Amino acid sequence: MLFLLSAGLTLVLGIMRFVNLAHGAFYMIGAYLAFTIELQAGSFVIGLLGSLAITALFGCVLERLLIERFYARGYLDQVLLSFGIVFFLNEMVRIIWGQLPLRAPIPDAFAGAVEIIPGMQYPAYRLLIIAVGLLVAFGLYILVARTRLGMLIRAGASDRMMLGALGVNVRRLFTVVFGIGAALAALAGTMAGPIFSVQIGMGEGVLVQALVIIVIGGIGSIRGAAIASVLVGIMDTSGRIVLPPAIAQISIYLLMAAVLFWRPRGLFPAHG
Repeated sequence: MLFLLSAGLTLVLGIMRFVNLAHGAFYMIGAYLAFTIELQAGSFVIGLLGSLAITALFGCVLERLLIERFYARGYLDQVLLSFGIVFFLNEMVRIIWGQLPLRAPIPDAFAGAVEIIPGMQYPAYRLLIIAVGLLVAFGLYILVARTRLGMLIRAGASDRMMLGALGVNVRRLFTVVFGIGAALAALAGTMAGPIFSVQIGMGEGVLVQALVIIVIGGIGSIRGAAIASVLVGIMDTSGRIVLPPAIAQISIYLLMAAVLFWRPRGLFPAHG
């Protein structure tokens, strides 16, 4: 789930140079939409697909109407805009769905456990999340490395002005990238819903971890986001087991500091 969230964020930050602190709000919106659609349709798959489509479309509209006006501004203006979007979306969710948290059901097909080794059971739904993360990582690799859109994305990350001079519609490209990022955040929120409660502000905590991940992995790097997600997940979980509570809470930040001391631009920077 950390990778699903950080992959979309690193695309937006690495390519569009936009500090989208509202990315966690798309995570929340995706979870609420999936819960509502699944409740009406009676299908987790329909809820998932509906959530991705609506959140991606909402992200594209928001980018065209508001966010694109801030690309040329400084990071402070972008951060203030992002916070404004977060507050607006939190209140919108409160008006539509209410204040109380919601509990999304685990799909019946993945409600049980799987014996991964003799005597050890592991929840089937968590295995599904791992499988989805691997599929998304492979899909993003194919998209970025093997398709024309991926070529344009990589070119936009390196030199957007030259890309526009060559006749590419950079504005439309940015809208597509932002929509993809919003859809990935919605996918993470949808998968997280049955494990954690679906509630207002649910994306704000994981957004901090996602920011740590893209700094460790390298801004704009999908490979870096994937590897850093595993490192942060292992560090966070093992730290809570073996380290004192005070140190465990800052373990991922110590990891980030160590990586930046060794490689200031992250493990796998996307471009020079």
